[in-house]
Amino acid sequence: MATKHAIGIDIGGTGIKGAVVDLATGALVTERRKVLTPDGGEPDGIIASTAELLEQVGGDFDLEGLPLGVCFPAIVKRGHTLSAANISKKWIGLPAEELFEQALGRDIHFINDADAAGVAELRYGAAAGVDGLVILTTLGTGIGSALIHDGVLVPNSELGHLEIDGHDAESRAAYSAMEREDLDWEAWAKRLQRYYSHVEFIFSPDLFVVGGGVSKHQEHFLPLLDLRTPIVPAVHRNNAGIIGAAALALD
Repeated sequence: MATKHAIGIDIGGTGIKGAVVDLATGALVTERRKVLTPDGGEPDGIIASTAELLEQVGGDFDLEGLPLGVCFPAIVKRGHTLSAANISKKWIGLPAEELFEQALGRDIHFINDADAAGVAELRYGAAAGVDGLVILTTLGTGIGSALIHDGVLVPNSELGHLEIDGHDAESRAAYSAMEREDLDWEAWAKRLQRYYSHVEFIFSPDLFVVGGGVSKHQEHFLPLLDLRTPIVPAVHRNNAGIIGAAALALD
């Protein structure tokens, strides 16, 4: 009998959230639970908080038999974290997948957070059934990205760190820059225009999908962008990491 459910956990710079996911539909079948990411985002604290969260997400489900996927704000290669976004630099170079498995007492599938969001949109959202190259970007504290070509994820793209006009792109175009500099939607959209035009020129994608919490306000900024490529809001927004991590838990 095929597994119908899996656990997804999304670790971020401010919060760690998780739920049980229906793998047929991508829907959360338990209440989304959240704990705060410990100050400083150091390995021991995040791992302990993730174990604490795992105890809360089950509801009526027996978690023991469910696959577990965990997504994380870092480049993830062969289970190691090779960068650190809005968490402690102590993560860089760690065998993070192994450390989580030891602490949680179970196998996990470990993946970059934006890549997990991309998989959620590929399997259950705005990128489903789209041929060619889909580029998902998450606009938040930084800019995460996922490249999906003909339904296949190309991991760890890190397009938020493209250098544009002498700046790390996310330092000027992430949602946090809008908040930090008190920009209105029009002023922020001009920065997004510069960013997406640059990405469009380099990659010639077939579709942009825009995720992150700000995507629920997409009517304020997406219509202001002038691109050749269709650009649409993500379906799953802030649940995308949970859903994508769960979807990959059997891989």
